[in-house]
Amino acid sequence: MRINKYISHHTKYSRRDADELIKAGEVKLGRQILDDLSYEVQPDDNIYVKGRLVEKRTEITVIVYNKPKGVLVTKKDDRGRATIYHKLSGKYRHFIPVGRLDYASEGLLILTDAPRVAEILMNSPLPRVYNIKIDKPFTQEMAEAMKNGLVLDDARAGGHEKSNITDMSFAPFESYEIRSESPKSTKLRVTISEGKNRELRRFFAHFGAKVLDLKRVAYGEIELNNLPTNKTRYFTRKEYDDLHKFMKAQAKETNKRAPREK
Repeated sequence: MRINKYISHHTKYSRRDADELIKAGEVKLGRQILDDLSYEVQPDDNIYVKGRLVEKRTEITVIVYNKPKGVLVTKKDDRGRATIYHKLSGKYRHFIPVGRLDYASEGLLILTDAPRVAEILMNSPLPRVYNIKIDKPFTQEMAEAMKNGLVLDDARAGGHEKSNITDMSFAPFESYEIRSESPKSTKLRVTISEGKNRELRRFFAHFGAKVLDLKRVAYGEIELNNLPTNKTRYFTRKEYDDLHKFMKAQAKETNKRAPREK
């Protein structure tokens, strides 16, 4: 495991923090200062940060956060806007979000102190469920694209103005439900299995519709339910058990796909 990832996995520091600590000479391998940012940590290595031995974590912690609108899912913002780390308790400063919700979106956000857990959940096909309001009536074209998927050579509409993503493919939606409809707007509940950059905003923008409200209410079997806005809760024991089973299943699947040595 790369040294900055190792430090972020087992301490409160992020990978970026770890890089800066290495550059400042605050990281040691045994008694020797470690200045190689690409160093791969070995099982028997003793890594020290600011004179303290990095203890390997075996337990993981996962929380559910009901993110409010007007908050960024990032550590810092060059425009000085509020981030989730301004809102969360300081003890979660080193937690990693599983995916993103953009500035204007709200709802369920999973965070963990285990980078491997975050990586697996983020890249998994677990269903993500959203309540959405758009400023147009629902159309047959939207329904067909939800059913069959969509490939856009130009997917800039609905994306952030500074995004360098220009094209995007959308997998078929797992499901959708029209919850209410009027000549000026439609409320839907949609389930997708991806987590691409502003995916839903880009999808509906292709049909000339603007997403007015977007709230994630479930991620896999984890549901927001009645958790108040800007509040957190820990995973339940069942949720932890299910997570461990899921991680083992994903590991087996990865091993199956890995090429075997002859």
